[in-house]
Amino acid sequence: MNSYYLSHLKQLEAEAIHIIRETVAQVDKPVLLFSGGKDSIVMAHLARKAFYPARIPFPLLHVDTGHNFPEAIEFRDNMVKEINANLIVGLVQDSIDKGTAIEEKGPNPSRNRLQSVTLMEAFDEYKWDAAFGGARRDEEKARAKERIFSHRDEFGTWDPKNQRPELWSLYNGKKDTDDHFRVFPISNWTEMDVWQYIKLEGIELPSIYFSHEREVVLRDNVLLAKNDFITLSEDEAYEKRIIRYRTLGDMTCTGAVASDASTLDDIIQEVASARVTERGGRADDKRSEAAMEERKKEGYF
Repeated sequence: MNSYYLSHLKQLEAEAIHIIRETVAQVDKPVLLFSGGKDSIVMAHLARKAFYPARIPFPLLHVDTGHNFPEAIEFRDNMVKEINANLIVGLVQDSIDKGTAIEEKGPNPSRNRLQSVTLMEAFDEYKWDAAFGGARRDEEKARAKERIFSHRDEFGTWDPKNQRPELWSLYNGKKDTDDHFRVFPISNWTEMDVWQYIKLEGIELPSIYFSHEREVVLRDNVLLAKNDFITLSEDEAYEKRIIRYRTLGDMTCTGAVASDASTLDDIIQEVASARVTERGGRADDKRSEAAMEERKKEGYF
C-alpha cells in the first residue's frame, strides 16, 4: 500500500473517531447498530480505538430478522465476546408476534422493511438518543443525501429537507425530547476504503465475504442462497456455484456475486474493477426506483 493511500486511510480513520467522540460528548445514550457485516465490524473497531484502553462505552444493537446467514451470527457472537461488548438483540419475530409488524407473503418474503418497527421499539424501551450506523454515501443514491448527523423525529422517520448543515465538520446535536440522531462516522468512505482499511488493520471478517461454494438460485438476476424462507417456482432450481458476498443482510434479498476472490488482495482487485455497485445485488433495493429512500423515511437505518 503506497504512502498516499495510507495517509488517506488514516485521515478517514481520524475523522470517524472524531465523529464518534463528538457524538458521545453531545448525547446521553448512544448505541451502535451491529449486524456482523463488514461495515459494522469496522465501526466497532473504530469505537474501540476511540476509547481505548476503556471498553466501548455504549451497547451494540443487532436488529435480527431471523433470516440471517449463520456465518454472520456466529461471527457476531464470537466478536462480541472477544471485545467484551454489551450486545442487545432486537428480534423482528417478537414484533410480528406482538402484531406491530406484519410478515410479508409470497414466494420471496423479506423482513428487511420490518426492521424499522423492531428498531423503534428498542429505542422506546432503552431511550437511546443516537445510533451509530455503518452506512456510506457511495452505497446508494438515497444514502448520498444523508448527513453525518442524520436527524430523525419521534417516529424514527427521515426528512431529507429537514437536516442540519454540517459546515467545517461542526455537528449540531440539538433536538427535541423524543427525537434522535442516526450518526454515520464512515459516511465519506468508499467500499474500496473499507477493504483497504480492513487489510491495513488486520480486521477479521465472516468467511461468507470470501469465495466459497454454495447452493444458489438465480432470481431476477440476483443469486439468492438456498434457505428455508423462499419458495422456488416450477422453473427454478438450486445449483452449486462459487460465490461470495459483498454485503450482508436478510438471506431472502441479499444477492451473492460469482467470485473466486479468496483473499483480501483478491477482493481489493475485484472491487477495483467492479462495474456494479455494492448493493447492486440487493433485491430489496430493486422493488421500486426509490426503495431505499422510502424505507429510510419509515425509520430504516
